[in-house]
Amino acid sequence: MSFTELFILAVGLSMDAFAVSVCIGLNMKKPSIKKSFAVGLYFGIFQAGMPLIGYMAATLFANKIIAYDHWIAFGLLSFLGVKMIISGLKKEGCPDRICPEDGCCDRKCPDGAKTETQEPSLSPAKMLPLAIATSIDAMAVGVSLAFLRVNIIPAVSFIGITTLLISMLGVKIGNIFGAKFKSKAEMAGGIILILIGLKILFEHLGIINF
Repeated sequence: MSFTELFILAVGLSMDAFAVSVCIGLNMKKPSIKKSFAVGLYFGIFQAGMPLIGYMAATLFANKIIAYDHWIAFGLLSFLGVKMIISGLKKEGCPDRICPEDGCCDRKCPDGAKTETQEPSLSPAKMLPLAIATSIDAMAVGVSLAFLRVNIIPAVSFIGITTLLISMLGVKIGNIFGAKFKSKAEMAGGIILILIGLKILFEHLGIINF
């Protein structure tokens, strides 16, 4: 896998974390670099750790199914991609929103419902479930990377750093523009994963050769 392909994969994987970061930034009065970094660090660590777990598990049986590895990689990436696209099409609001009874600053709320709300908590109790939820699917990508014989440590490190930076950007975008980029990001991430899966399949079948 080339650096360009890895970068595109990392961006696609980070779109779930980006979408949640947008929601977090939406409720921040003024997102500081420290707070944005904290959000990005949670998502980046787990987005790197989950593929590593998947990779380690897959290496135990990768040699036994080498004839079908490209189909498995294609299937896993396509499944995750379709899941992200469906999530983006639902156009749901941000998760864990308290609206409107206890205060809400969601830009989609009726004018009369908008009130001041507390800053979103960045405690482990709050952030760990979000980090796990946005990264659990990346474990399947780690399986695909095992079949592709990717050097896993540099790969997951790059994925983690990319997710950290994109999550920090998501916090800022959410604070400035609201949640209108959330669905688009999830759909874009899903399309990216499907295209990567197709490229892997077509290369192994000899249809294309980049």
